[in-house]
Amino acid sequence: MNPSSTEILFFNPRALEHKPRIPNSLLQVAASIDQDHRWHLVDGNLETEPLTAIAVLLEKYPIKIFACTVMPGPQLRQAIPISKWMREHYPAVIVVWGGYFPSNHAQVVLGSGYVDFIINGMGDKAFPLLVKKILANETDYNTVPNLIFIQSHKLVKTPKDEIYNLDELPALPYEKLNSIYSLEKYLGKTYLGKKTIAYHSSFGCPFTCSFCAVVPIYNARWKGKAATLVYEDIMRLKTQHGADAIEFHDNNFFVSEKRTQEFSTLIAPHNMVWWGEGRIDTIDRYSDHTLQTMRQSGCKMIFFGAETGNDAVLKKMDKGGTQSGAQILRFAKRMLEFDIIPEYSFVLGTPAESEAASWRQIKEDIAFIRKVKDINPSAEIIIYIYSPVPTEGSTLFSQVKATGFNFPQTLEDWLTPAWENFDLRKNPLTPWLTSEMIQHIKDFETVLNARFPTISDIRLNQMQRSTLQRLGYLRYHTKIYRAPYELKLLQKIWKYRQPETEGF
Repeated sequence: MNPSSTEILFFNPRALEHKPRIPNSLLQVAASIDQDHRWHLVDGNLETEPLTAIAVLLEKYPIKIFACTVMPGPQLRQAIPISKWMREHYPAVIVVWGGYFPSNHAQVVLGSGYVDFIINGMGDKAFPLLVKKILANETDYNTVPNLIFIQSHKLVKTPKDEIYNLDELPALPYEKLNSIYSLEKYLGKTYLGKKTIAYHSSFGCPFTCSFCAVVPIYNARWKGKAATLVYEDIMRLKTQHGADAIEFHDNNFFVSEKRTQEFSTLIAPHNMVWWGEGRIDTIDRYSDHTLQTMRQSGCKMIFFGAETGNDAVLKKMDKGGTQSGAQILRFAKRMLEFDIIPEYSFVLGTPAESEAASWRQIKEDIAFIRKVKDINPSAEIIIYIYSPVPTEGSTLFSQVKATGFNFPQTLEDWLTPAWENFDLRKNPLTPWLTSEMIQHIKDFETVLNARFPTISDIRLNQMQRSTLQRLGYLRYHTKIYRAPYELKLLQKIWKYRQPETEGF
């Protein structure tokens, strides 16, 4: 190592049910400093005691920077106490957080006293510049883009860079990752395949949905990696490690029809099954030829934010484009024709002008979901309860604030079960919803999941599926959702997998 280099420790906190996924965001940043600094990685999804693994590295190497990616929800369980421990036991180590959570809740994160900097968006250029400043003992960080920090007791946000050209960024250091944790451990069995890759092929999203955590970070910008380079990365993992399926974790994989068509054509001969996230009003503009090519290439399921069948609420959500209730139904039928499963998510419980209006909207959304299932029984339905995102300037968030809603004022408060469930959009803590409304939504969800068990739960056997379907049939068709204790019990005993909180 040269005199201007340092040791950096990256930490990937445990996410969904210990499910290991290739830590693409950390690898992307690590690739940007790979030639100049030595880096180490601790993955909370693969370590029984991640704090012990971190402590061992801190004793063995002169770590100067601890960099942690933090998404809302489960990752906070490890990110918060471990970062706090770092400050208490290694006060000279600089703690840097990245990810949606710190970017959207910067004041609380930096106000905790044990996080020094937040990377606000892409870190490929910001992080190396920050490291350079730290090593030079400089205190002027205003020239580092995409950075949030405290200076003179005030929160400072430096200007945002445009999304970088992904084709020009260095390749992900899969070999280094493989030397730390075998890549085989990241290629898990899912509904899609026996060895499933988690891959990011683009950053951002060109839309401004008012409930989405991406919007404040990327400001309606999107850039995708060239289809040929995505294909080369996928084939590398297929030929060297036996990967047979792909989860594209882009915020919006399908922005460019040309790119989607090109990738589909390239991957088609290789028997790969794949899944991604997209917009109904975007993919509905795709030609039949593109959709057919996608299906032939192995595209089995696509996640869509349907949100609601109410056009007025869609407008309030700043859903953008041309999405409407009628289109959502029409598109469900179109997906059936191409044998691609639409995974529709709905957000119930948005603010309304009165309790009666809230009840009316919830019941209308439930009726709409039933229409979707009538049109396309194979459609997967995912239900969330509306959780606010601090998107300043949006009509919806202004309405939320007017109700007296407040986010936690300390970082430790986010560790309470109620706020963790809030981030998973399961316990909204929202004053405009009564406990009866929330229970009604959850009861309907239980009945729906029994009548139509998710195809992505590979642990359910045929007997269990049939039992749930039979028991759920009467309740679903008579619309008796209240107190479905028998269904809840079976789902608990059989550990029914909910894609919204556990993925595939």
